[in-house]
Amino acid sequence: MHRNRRFDFLESLLLPTVVEHETLSMQARSLHNLAASWTQAVYFIFILALFVLAAAWQLSGQVLTTFALVALYARTSLNGLFGALPFLSDASVAAEQLEKLGVRLTQDAPDTSRTTDVPTRPVCLRLHQLQHTYWVQDKSNSFHLGPIDLEIASGELIFLIGGNGSGKTTLAKLLLGLYTPESGQIEWNGQPVTAETIDDYRQLFSVVFADFFLFDQLLGLEGVAGDAQARLYLEKLQLSHKVQISNGSLSTLDLSTGQRQRLALLTAYLEDRPVYLFDEWAAGQDPEFKELFYRQLLPELRSRGKLVIVISHDDHYYDTADRIIKLDFGQVEYDRKGAMG
Repeated sequence: MHRNRRFDFLESLLLPTVVEHETLSMQARSLHNLAASWTQAVYFIFILALFVLAAAWQLSGQVLTTFALVALYARTSLNGLFGALPFLSDASVAAEQLEKLGVRLTQDAPDTSRTTDVPTRPVCLRLHQLQHTYWVQDKSNSFHLGPIDLEIASGELIFLIGGNGSGKTTLAKLLLGLYTPESGQIEWNGQPVTAETIDDYRQLFSVVFADFFLFDQLLGLEGVAGDAQARLYLEKLQLSHKVQISNGSLSTLDLSTGQRQRLALLTAYLEDRPVYLFDEWAAGQDPEFKELFYRQLLPELRSRGKLVIVISHDDHYYDTADRIIKLDFGQVEYDRKGAMG
């Protein structure tokens, strides 16, 4: 979502790894070719030695032929084995790195500059007849969301609720521009979001998904926030006794599930975007921090003029919302004012 963080990840983490992998691969292939050349030389020396020994020991031609054939057959099998080693090594390293990475880099992302201009004026988002369908259970069934008509704006705290499978996360990803709707339109301050403007549109959002990923560096935030500001948020999130920060690097990610969820909030706070979206964020939190999240942190974001969208099942805190939007089977069952609305 965050353009500068994406570039920083590619340039600071991924690109050096790729260059190092390329260098090591070339060195490994050079050593492999050298070893293969020596292997060829050893075979020729072995065959020559057979003829010399055959003359010295007066071996018969049949014995000499047997030794030569065994050596040639062994050479073919060993060459096949050694030839496969570089490919097996590459495949093993690639699989390991993909598993560690845990993300997919889209190849069709628009070409954008590194500079990110985050809008500071109020944001109004309008979803008009938005629809999306995807297949589930080996394409034997499909789930259809929509048509959805909504208008949401800065200064609102909105709870998006509904049962499992009702379409909450699908709607959120459509809103974020991560899914492309089959039909319908998203408007940003009265202007339609198009393929040319989608990346700029995504810069409106700070998001913490249920399946978030943590980096041990504040990627892409060097010019936005310093260590001092990050420490203030660590205090607010009650993590300063566990995590320290120096030069944009976090001292540890070895934390409990609830603490890791709180640490994910750190980046969202530092991004300081007009729209915040939290997907089941508080599900793993203890009651004390749930209370802090719903009754202090979220209202603080709203008071700063942010549009805050919370996907949640915590009905004990619905009274903090300005609006409650409930989905059921991909449709808006109701959109009504909350206790604060």
